[in-house]
Amino acid sequence: MLQAKVFTFSPLQENTYILYNEENACCVIDPGCYFENERRELENYLKENQLAPKYLLNTHCHLDHVFGNRFVYEKYKTVLHIHEKEKLLLDFAPISGEQFDLPFQNYEGGFIYLEENDIIHIGNDELKVIFTPGHSPGHICFYCEKQKFVIGGDVIFRMSIGRTDLPGGNFNILIRSIREKLFTLPDDVIIYPGHFESTTIGYEKKHNPYLVGN
Repeated sequence: MLQAKVFTFSPLQENTYILYNEENACCVIDPGCYFENERRELENYLKENQLAPKYLLNTHCHLDHVFGNRFVYEKYKTVLHIHEKEKLLLDFAPISGEQFDLPFQNYEGGFIYLEENDIIHIGNDELKVIFTPGHSPGHICFYCEKQKFVIGGDVIFRMSIGRTDLPGGNFNILIRSIREKLFTLPDDVIIYPGHFESTTIGYEKKHNPYLVGN
C-alpha cells in the first residue's frame, strides 16, 4: 500500500511527492527542492525511513518541478522519467530560472520516456500514466487505481486549473484533458496537485468555476 509524503519547496511553493510502501520501495515525483536545506530535508526523510528511490518522475518540466532532478539523480542514480514532449521544456528550464532570479543546475542524465497507459511498478504497487496536455505539451499524471489517488501536477487545483499562458500551454486542450482523462475517474479519487492542498475529482466536478457549467 502506497503512502504519500508531500514537501512544499522553493519560493514557488511547489509540492514534491515521495510515494513509498511497506516494502520500502519508493519514487520521487517532481522534486522541487531548490535550497540546500530543502535538499537535506528530502534526503533525511528518505534516510530516516530507509527508503531508496527506484524512480525519478516528472509530471512536467516547468522549472519549479525540476529544481531537484539533478540532486536526486546524482544521489540515488535514478534516471529521469518524463513524456518526450517535455524534453524541450526541461532544456529551457535554466533560462526560466534566470528570468525568475532562481538559477539552478539542470539534470544531465539519461531519459526514459513515458507514454499513456504505461505502468510504473513500485514494489507490488502500480501507477498508471495518464497523458494530460494543456498546461504543458507533454504533461502526465500518475494514477493509483487501487488506492484511488492521482498525482496531478499542474493540471487541476482545488477550484482552479493550471495556467495556459506559458509556452506550449493551451486552454482548450487543458479543459479537454481534465474532462476526458480526469473527470472519467471515480468521484472519490483524491487529487494530489503540484501546488496547494489536495482535492477530489467529485469536488472539482461540482465546484471548480472553470469547469462547472462550461
